[in-house]
Amino acid sequence: MAAAALRLGLVMAAPGTMKPQRHTEADVRFMQGMIAHHAQAVTMASLVPARSSRQDMRLLAERIDVSQRDEIAMMRRWLEKRHEQAPSLDSGPAHDAAGHQMLMPGMLTEEQMAELAKVTGPEFDRLFLEGMIRHHEGALTMVAQLFATPGAGQEPELFGFASDVDADQRAEIRRMRAMLDAPPAPM
Repeated sequence: MAAAALRLGLVMAAPGTMKPQRHTEADVRFMQGMIAHHAQAVTMASLVPARSSRQDMRLLAERIDVSQRDEIAMMRRWLEKRHEQAPSLDSGPAHDAAGHQMLMPGMLTEEQMAELAKVTGPEFDRLFLEGMIRHHEGALTMVAQLFATPGAGQEPELFGFASDVDADQRAEIRRMRAMLDAPPAPM
């Protein structure tokens, strides 16, 4: 019964009683950090139409844009429903007290984003794919860190989301590696 209750997001509160699994501080940090992480992926994807002529790149960027925006909305709702701070998307990257940019795993620095925005054609395609692969690998690190934290990632909605992020990012990494290895289209 205890195993079935845990799968349903319930924990034993007292002998014979159940209560919903509560979120943890690590859950909140994961969702807040993943919002910033997803927002950068949306920004990166927005660069593709003006800088790449490859149809597969345009389709990838569209898929990233739609999925990440939907997930950002879901994460914001998750946080707000629990009366937690949902980061603003226009606040820009966070900085520490010394003014250094604070990034979630895999995120591009301001300098790397500026370089990506300057290039076009095959050079853009290569930098975008390399950067987005690294970005997705960072999301996998964030999921692994969440699940490695005792008690974290247990709430059913969060567990399902983090598990989906892991599966989706792995699939997109494989797709992007194949795109990176594909010969350039003839001009």
